Amino acid sequence: MSNPQEELLPPNAEDDELTLPRASINKIIKELVPTVRVANESRELILNCCSEFIHLISSEANEVCNQRSKKTINAEHVLEALDRLGFRDYKQEAEAVLHDCKEVAAKRRRQSTRLENLGIPEEELLRQQQELFAKAREEQAREEQQQWMSMQAAAVQQSNALIQRQQTDVAGVGGGGGGSGSSAGFVSKPSEDDDDEDDDDY
Repeated sequence: MSNPQEELLPPNAEDDELTLPRASINKIIKELVPTVRVANESRELILNCCSEFIHLISSEANEVCNQRSKKTINAEHVLEALDRLGFRDYKQEAEAVLHDCKEVAAKRRRQSTRLENLGIPEEELLRQQQELFAKAREEQAREEQQQWMSMQAAAVQQSNALIQRQQTDVAGVGGGGGGSGSSAGFVSKPSEDDDDEDDDDY
């Protein structure tokens, strides 16, 4: 346990430098309360509380490690420190995170062992990786070129259809005007009966 008298002492310059990254704290705050605006003073207070919490857990875990005559602080020491300090509610979440970390570490070891069993030098693996990246970029460029050509063909087809429609409309208007003009200019030829009637009058 930490000495209460030490907690009353002002922090020195070294303790001021041992703080969590502010960007990480801001990200956590944004994820937890995305619709709430948090003042800068509150962010600084949260940062100090997190740093103090980590310092407290680390000190207690170090004491557990010394009591068990160990030279390395293990996860079990941290979990026991949570119990001693009264943070049992956090223990279950801490154990879940520990389980995830062990799975990730085991997966990395399996991948490393698999690469070692292949017997391929690291330089060769890097070269093959670069070739795969180059092929992927070429394939993407080819797909983009095909999409651009398809868009151009569709635009040309649409333009041709529009021009053809306009020509059809113009031809329809011209044909209708000519027909009405012919009807208006048509004069009927007088019949022979009309001429006979005119002669009888004289």
